[in-house]
Amino acid sequence: MISRPGRPCHFNAPMPKQNKYVAFLRGINVGGNKLIKMEALAAVFTRAGFRNVKTYIASGNVIFSTPASNVDALAKRIEKLLLTSFGHEVSVLLFPFAELQAIVDTNPFKRTKRGDVMLFSVLLRAPSTRAKPPLESKTEKFKVVAIHDRAVFIVARRKRTGWFGFPNNWVEKEFGVTASTRNWSTLQKIVTAFSDKSAP
Repeated sequence: MISRPGRPCHFNAPMPKQNKYVAFLRGINVGGNKLIKMEALAAVFTRAGFRNVKTYIASGNVIFSTPASNVDALAKRIEKLLLTSFGHEVSVLLFPFAELQAIVDTNPFKRTKRGDVMLFSVLLRAPSTRAKPPLESKTEKFKVVAIHDRAVFIVARRKRTGWFGFPNNWVEKEFGVTASTRNWSTLQKIVTAFSDKSAP
């Protein structure tokens, strides 16, 4: 751009680097409690200035981009946003997308037997005491097969009742920290559907 005498020269500022995250919302749309529609959730994230906002199924998984890099501060900001917008206190467990992609690529469930349910729990923070697998509940038929920083990988086996348990409360008790749990297939689908490689 050529500037005229006496007039400032304006340049377009470069777009700040965008960091991609997945926010796992704990305990929404469960048993009729903390009901939030995914369309409304995406709209709130977008109005807050986040970019490329997408949601995946009603359990509360939000994929988005932002220049912010402080994970803890960003999670607290989103929690305040949810309280203001929906009136619900919701714990937000935030992970960089690249970290989740690396976890899916390593696949801690390679040796899991057919018929077992594979589950993935995210922790609000790294536990103060380092539990080491194998960690299991014989009554609930849960077994931790791997731990990676704030991620816990659990196999659930069928109980005598014929049902499979859901390990979130057990994980929170064992590790002493807030957690949110998803099926392993949910994480795989999020990474596959929203990775940069899958973009047109």
